[in-house]
Parts: sequence; structure tokens; C-alpha cells
Amino acid sequence: MTTRKYEQRLRAESAEETRRRILDAVCRRLRSAPAEPVSIDEIARMARVSRSTVYLVFGSRAGLFCALGADLLERGGFVSMLAAASHPDAREALRGGIRGVAGMYAAHRDVLRALNSMAQLDADAVGGAVQKMDEGCAGGMAAQAQRLAEQGILRADVTVDAATDLLCLLTSFDSFDLLHTGRGLPAAAAAELLITAAERSLCQPFRAPADESADSQDISGDTGDPSWTAAASRSCGL
Repeated sequence: MTTRKYEQRLRAESAEETRRRILDAVCRRLRSAPAEPVSIDEIARMARVSRSTVYLVFGSRAGLFCALGADLLERGGFVSMLAAASHPDAREALRGGIRGVAGMYAAHRDVLRALNSMAQLDADAVGGAVQKMDEGCAGGMAAQAQRLAEQGILRADVTVDAATDLLCLLTSFDSFDLLHTGRGLPAAAAAELLITAAERSLCQPFRAPADESADSQDISGDTGDPSWTAAASRSCGL
């Protein structure tokens, strides 16, 4: 490696380290005093950089908070969530997407709570970061609702627009946090409850292939156990 390339690599690593320190400082500040306004001077002090460095790296206050939002999503498992939500079967994609969203919320719950609370009082206080995250989520839910309709899974009495609205509600941070923090449910349990609500509200009842249905009827008849049918229904989200 030439001296010049080595120096460029060191500069790049130093710049990334500085960026990381600033973002980590914002997270610490939001956790420690979520109800108080965030000062760029304070963030710079916590990150051991100058105020001008914060603006040099992120461009503006809005740029800082938007970068924070993207960083939270990435570290919370955004790529894994996208993979789950891209399942060929729209019903499985719906389930995987909601589980992925819940996982992201759980990973950074305290910071996201502070951001959402601040945004409700003054969207400019967090540079529109929450609005941008919500807009991205809404786009994903619209695509998910469209896939449900295209695959014949969406209930006939539910429009794609109505499905999008409901999915935005069920995948919002506030809905998750009401169950997770407000009701004390583990993140995984909260996700499964949101999935159940989504499927029962939006999806046609699950229908097994004809041969499997026949086998299921034979098994049900042999056992005479109504709990088997109830358990099967719960597993299908009915």
C-alpha cells in the first residue's frame, strides 16, 4: 500500500470514528434527559468535538437527526427486516415484516421513545427524522397491502388504501410501545399480537391445499379433540 492510500484510509477511519462518537452522544443524551431540548453544543461537548465539526459531518441539525434515524434502523436489523418482508408469500411477508419492525423498535426503545415524544411537541426539534421514518414505513406498508391484494389474500371488503392505513397503525412505534412498555409484553409477544390483529383484520382465512384439508379432517375426526382444531386455528392466525 502506498503512503498516500494509507493516509487516505486513516483519514476515512478517523472521520467514521468521529461520526460514530457524535451519533452515540446523541443517543446517550436522549436516554439521559428525554424530556429536555437537545443542544448541538452539548452533543459536541459529549462527543469531544467542536460544534463546527458536528455541522461539518452532518450539514445541519436536521441532517444529524436524520442520520441518527437511519443509524438506529440499520443497527436495529433493518436489512433482516427487509429480507423477511420480501418473502414470496405475502402472508408470510406480513408476519416477517411486523416481527422485524418490532425487533428494531425493541433494540432502541428508549431513544425512539424520546424522538417520538419530541417530534409530537415540535417536529423541527428532531429535524423531521421521525416524519421521514414514518414516511418510509408508510411506503413499505402500501407495497405490503398491494401484495396481499394481488395474491388474493386481502379480504374482499377491505381496500388497499384501508389496509395500508391499518398496517401503518399496527407497525407504528406507539402501537408497539403501548404493548411492550405500557402492557409489559416481551417484544416477541407484542409482535405476535400485532400480527394476529393484522391477519384477522385484513386477511382471508387461511385455506390449506385440498389434500391437506382432507387429511386434517380425517385427523380431527380420529382424535375427536376440539383443542387440536383451536390450536391449528391459532397457528394460522384465525
